[in-house]
Amino acid sequence: MQLDKPGKTEYVEVLNLYIIKQESKNMRILVTYAVQGEFTELKFPGLTGEEEVQVGYLRTGIGKVKSAFYLTEAINRAQPDLVVNMGTAGTVRHQVGDIFVCRHFIDRDMQKLTDFDMECEINSAELLARKGYCLHWQGEGICNTGDTFLTELSDVKGDVVDMEAYAQAWVCRTKNTPFIAVKYVTDIIGQNSVKHWEDKLADARKGLGEFFEALGGAG
Repeated sequence: MQLDKPGKTEYVEVLNLYIIKQESKNMRILVTYAVQGEFTELKFPGLTGEEEVQVGYLRTGIGKVKSAFYLTEAINRAQPDLVVNMGTAGTVRHQVGDIFVCRHFIDRDMQKLTDFDMECEINSAELLARKGYCLHWQGEGICNTGDTFLTELSDVKGDVVDMEAYAQAWVCRTKNTPFIAVKYVTDIIGQNSVKHWEDKLADARKGLGEFFEALGGAG
């Protein structure tokens, strides 16, 4: 399995978004993804009429720490109006090919420390609603994040599992930046998840691209 590191190309794209910010009052969307195999160029029609939407991309790498670090750097420079995390996810109770729009995030690693009053859930819906973003994006789900690639059945709370979304939601909350995640199910946990994930990346890119194109805007 080939895993990509955050690369110069994606960083330049974020800097370009920062340059755009100086010259345009149009909406700025930063799209994050973990590995190159998940990347697809997205089409965001204008919010109203012919208004443009400026889109930048950031490859964060896998896991909560890398994801949080690179997203923080990107937000500091690009100051996007909205961060959209797109990518793949596993599931226990749903089907391969399902797409979930997530505003509720759980850190399954921190769940083990709830007796110590540690926060382990974030809901980004309030800020999104306040800004009027993504209100018509359907397919609500809960994303469960942790620093392990789950391959065996376990008691997982939520609809999908990944390794980055909770960390990004946390960063965006601290930066007062609206955040949403869209996850394509590539594998069912307990059914050879790593192999299924690799085999379904092309389907995920196609499915996510079609999903965003059909939305008709970020509002």
